Amino acid sequence: MAAHCSLQTKRLLLDPKFEGYKLSLEPLACYQLELDAAVAEVKLRDDQYTLDHMRAFGMYNYLHLDSWYQDNVYYVDQFGRIMNLSVTLDTALQKPREVFRLPTDLAAYDNRLCASIHFSSSTWVTLSDGTGRLYLIKSGKRGNSTSEKWEIVFNEELGSPFTIAHSVSFVKSDTHSVAVLLLRVEKDELDTKGSGFHITLEWVTIAEISKEGDHRYEILKRRVLQGKSVPHYAAIEPSGDGLMIVSYKPFKFMEGEDNKSEENDDAEATKEKKVADPLYYWQQTEDDVTITVHIPEDITKDDIKVRFSPDSVCVILKDQPPLMEGKLYSSVDHESCTWIIRESKSLEISLIKKNEGPRWPELIVGDTRGEFIMDSSQCSEISESLMHLTSEVMNPNPEKENPPCNAQELEECDAFLEDSASLCRFDGDTLKVTHVINLGSNQYLFSVVVDPKEMPCFCLRHDVDALLWQPHSDQPENMWEHIATFNALARHVQDAKTEGRDPEGWGCTA
Repeated sequence: MAAHCSLQTKRLLLDPKFEGYKLSLEPLACYQLELDAAVAEVKLRDDQYTLDHMRAFGMYNYLHLDSWYQDNVYYVDQFGRIMNLSVTLDTALQKPREVFRLPTDLAAYDNRLCASIHFSSSTWVTLSDGTGRLYLIKSGKRGNSTSEKWEIVFNEELGSPFTIAHSVSFVKSDTHSVAVLLLRVEKDELDTKGSGFHITLEWVTIAEISKEGDHRYEILKRRVLQGKSVPHYAAIEPSGDGLMIVSYKPFKFMEGEDNKSEENDDAEATKEKKVADPLYYWQQTEDDVTITVHIPEDITKDDIKVRFSPDSVCVILKDQPPLMEGKLYSSVDHESCTWIIRESKSLEISLIKKNEGPRWPELIVGDTRGEFIMDSSQCSEISESLMHLTSEVMNPNPEKENPPCNAQELEECDAFLEDSASLCRFDGDTLKVTHVINLGSNQYLFSVVVDPKEMPCFCLRHDVDALLWQPHSDQPENMWEHIATFNALARHVQDAKTEGRDPEGWGCTA
């Protein structure tokens, strides 16, 4: 079962007395450079009309920052060339140079996506040409024309077109592997009420195989997760053992026939559990509690044993395991409690409350097998007690000194466009969720790589501030560390999103 966790903020990184920023009038440095070929931009097609298509492919950043060599960025031009551009902020941009050329003629494919690049390590690169083919490239030390040489060690067609969401390079048991996460938006024929599409994340692990002195890379594992919304954040752990996803809609692994049959068995068991009749029914007044239990026809009075104590009850039929047993929500006068068998072959138990008045929210602590029955008088009493909290008139007294809500105080960026998101950690062996965090009002803002050897950080809104969190997959007790705070930034970033500007570009080019 997944552990429900929470994010622990560091008070020393919060500034409750922050008043605002001082506007600088100094101009920002801006450099321009003429390119000899345009960037290979791919526009959305007519059949890519959903919001998920826009989020996944329509707002794609064609400039790829190399986090291992931060003075270097890469892009793919219309001729399929991978171009490297060195950036020195205090001088100017250097002329782009070609480091690799895709073997594929991109112009020959009508239904392709944009080419995507991810730098798995200081010497390894994963590359997609947008047609459905994945390349694993040994690059040497990048950013240096003398040592940088891109060499294909693996390339394979992996189905429908995709973009690369993330990748990592690691060594385990003296075997080098690269794990890569592929993002797709696919047609869903079974979805007749929604957008008609679903999102898949394919987790592919490619490992070095040695056979008779021949070293080559082959696919070791292919696992697919499916969801209904494009994830804001999806990253593989540095060890390749797990995966973390931030999304509005949950993801789950889709596996082979064996797992499908297990899922069906679980679904049937859940369905049977839901339709099963309650084990007992109970009612209450201010003075007592009445429990009704249906019993088999062959059960007699001598077969029934009911034991009362000041804070518990136990019911046994024919020396079988207890039918009901546990701690009561509140104390009873056990010497005054009774039971009888009704003509309808039901056992009726009467408990006398020790403390009259308070209603019990449950009968036996933690026991969900019973059903509480409320009579009409109790329903009316509860309805009357809540009447003062409601009104049939919209804002009946707008001139009141403290109105319940003033919409004019809300800004557009304060509105939640979707339900709250969640952060999930998946285990690579069991394919199960091990940790879950309900982000609630802590809206996702952007992600950024602080240390390329670690997972990317993600930034969440906390009130008006933006808090940066660094995942640590190797620290179960402190898996997400609060490492920085951007005072009052959250509102500005969210406002940029509502106006159609992409703040995630800040993280990519910072």
